[in-house]
Amino acid sequence: MKTRYQDTQLQSTKDGSLVRELMHPNINGNCHQSLAEAVIPVRSTTLLHKHLDTEEIYHIIAGRGLMTLGDETFEVTVGDTICIAPGTPHKIQNTGTISIKLLCCCAPPYSHDNTEVVRESASDGA
Repeated sequence: MKTRYQDTQLQSTKDGSLVRELMHPNINGNCHQSLAEAVIPVRSTTLLHKHLDTEEIYHIIAGRGLMTLGDETFEVTVGDTICIAPGTPHKIQNTGTISIKLLCCCAPPYSHDNTEVVRESASDGA
């Protein structure tokens, strides 16, 4: 299987990021995982969300920001890799001057139905 980058399109996800599916069972016929490029524009933050069954791995390929993972918030930049366990609330805020681009691997594959937006309390900045 092969995907040509120029043949993919950006789409919005439940968390508010723009995603380009690079390999996904619904499109390519692979079985157990998906790989996407996500884009978080300057001054944007994804919605706090979790995936009920999916483990995600983010690998930052451009930009910088703040990653919230459960109760922890930390800086991320090019070359950083983050593993997000199923059920862990998370979001990423772009604090830089260019869009964040990250590769996102999901197993099982990404699904809107497996994604739940988490309501933030007033003390969390919502």
